[in-house]
Amino acid sequence: MHRHPTVKWAQRTDRVYITIDLPDAQDVKLKLEPEGKFFFSAISGPDKIPYEVDIDLYDKVDVNESKASVGLRNIHYLVKKAENKWWSRLLKQAGKPPVFLKVDWDKWIDEDEEGKDNKPPADMDFGDLDFSKMNMGGFDAEAAGGDENDESDTEEENEVGATPAGNREAPPPSTSSEPDTKTA
Repeated sequence: MHRHPTVKWAQRTDRVYITIDLPDAQDVKLKLEPEGKFFFSAISGPDKIPYEVDIDLYDKVDVNESKASVGLRNIHYLVKKAENKWWSRLLKQAGKPPVFLKVDWDKWIDEDEEGKDNKPPADMDFGDLDFSKMNMGGFDAEAAGGDENDESDTEEENEVGATPAGNREAPPPSTSSEPDTKTA
């Protein structure tokens, strides 16, 4: 029986990024067909556990212009769309996507934000492919509504001398005669 690795995806008007998170993948097999059929298989780990992904992409793709890169921790696939248009979803079939399929928020860019930034995603290594000529976008935290002055911290985090979550020390023993009603 095959397991499904985590598959993350993001898109641009002319391409789809597919990242398969599978550390130490061996015997990697990738197959992409023009009508959008995407197949991946590999084994991983000391027990040689088999993994497989077999999905039908939303629309047709250009197999000759698509590229794959197998790394130590994941497999990247840059899939060139046959037509330059935004897909409403990754898979051909409608409905809830499989649990192993996730949006790659590190590479995601909204359709209306595309073309404002020409930086390629940092972990996409496709050898001699020149991304600077492809008008790729990147993630801009400020444009996405990130606010470094976010005041959503809890009162405890705002106390003077409070330590960051996960690094808290036990409070000093109380010297008053009243019982401590504060809970952790």
